[in-house]
Amino acid sequence: VVDLIAPYVKGGKIGLFGGAGVGKTVLIMELIHNVATEHGGYSVFSGVGERTREGNDLWNEMKESGVINKTALVYGQMNEPPGARMRVGLTGLTMAEYFRDVKKQDVLLFIDVKDVVEN
Repeated sequence: VVDLIAPYVKGGKIGLFGGAGVGKTVLIMELIHNVATEHGGYSVFSGVGERTREGNDLWNEMKESGVINKTALVYGQMNEPPGARMRVGLTGLTMAEYFRDVKKQDVLLFIDVKDVVEN
């Protein structure tokens, strides 16, 4: 359905926006799985402001599906200083550039930014 309704063009950029619980992580996991199994490429997931539980859940899902060896995960958790979280996106980008330039692989880069405001 993604390919038909909203194609993700090779070399392109796309935003994935939605509220909590609508299936963004499920879609990301499906894309990572397809790139790893069908295309032999790598995926990089950068979680900026990620909760520890969410990062652990993503790690376990990737281990269970067998794509963890084709995936790089980098997190700047909510309890870390802003400077550390700020660098997570650039770190993920650097990892993706390595896989693209040195390993000559197709790469999916996901940067998940959690914007949590406490009232």
